Amino acid sequence: MKKIFASSYLILAATITWSCGAQLKVSSDYDKSADFTRYKTFTIYNSENLKESVSQLNHDRIVNAIKSEMTKRGFIEDTASPDLLVNTTAVLKDRSSVSNTNYYAYGSVYRPYAWGPGVSYSNYDVQQYKDGSLIIDIVEVNSKKLLTKQKSLFINY
Repeated sequence: MKKIFASSYLILAATITWSCGAQLKVSSDYDKSADFTRYKTFTIYNSENLKESVSQLNHDRIVNAIKSEMTKRGFIEDTASPDLLVNTTAVLKDRSSVSNTNYYAYGSVYRPYAWGPGVSYSNYDVQQYKDGSLIIDIVEVNSKKLLTKQKSLFINY
């Protein structure tokens, strides 16, 4: 059961990462002594952290993907008295990428087959993008013990 839960958790991460941008790296860890068959209910905990980092559209996609995957695994969403808390956090950083293209032409500008000095051109392309991580933690409510940790690195253009 533990191996099935761990592999299904990777599928969950891949689904969520795909909805946010290009998948680069997914890593996960879980408590190998935890008996996941004891847990029946879950709730999304503190998704406001996620809402501050990503757009409303991506926030809804991530939350809906988590709910869908947990429901597929037999868990029931219960906000009143859940067994598990699913916490999501996104950490984004603004990045920029600069590329340079050089062109060199022989001859003059107006008559390319004539003799004369060469002319060179340089084009610079600056691209702004978001680089970040989506972190999903599953915590047992009673003991406040961290059961799983999922980290997905992505680029959001």
